[in-house]
Amino acid sequence: MLQKLLFGSARRVVLGSAEAALWGLNSIKGNCHNFCTAVFKDVTYKELKNLLNSKKIMLIDVRETWEILECGKIPGSVNIPLGEVGEALQMHPEDFKEKYNEVKPSKSDSLVFSCLAGVRSKKALDTAVSLGFNSAKHYAGGWKEWASYEYSEKPQGN
Repeated sequence: MLQKLLFGSARRVVLGSAEAALWGLNSIKGNCHNFCTAVFKDVTYKELKNLLNSKKIMLIDVRETWEILECGKIPGSVNIPLGEVGEALQMHPEDFKEKYNEVKPSKSDSLVFSCLAGVRSKKALDTAVSLGFNSAKHYAGGWKEWASYEYSEKPQGN
């Protein structure tokens, strides 16, 4: 009887753990879509250069304003600090124009987010996708990579 009782308890523990693990996998399965598709939403330096030249995107730099003033920015980018991205993308178009001096993007417009090195721009991308901006991407190289390409190609002054 004791053996049966111990076996039953062990069986419940093992099966209970397996059920919990399966429940955990099923609960994250719904979130995997955004995570998995975001991997394919990175743009390279060359892709970003081409997109900027085509004028078919809005490049949003999510660094703080002081960082841009201190370090510089990618030409043509609009500064919307990360903490404002969610609110900005939901603003009335007139309010957006007044605050950022740009036409507010629609959910079908192509957006690219950038920052210093790709961490904040990825968060901004996640926010935009969650708000229905399905053509949003991010430039993982950020200002650091951009500056290394743009300023290493030019000869240094004497």
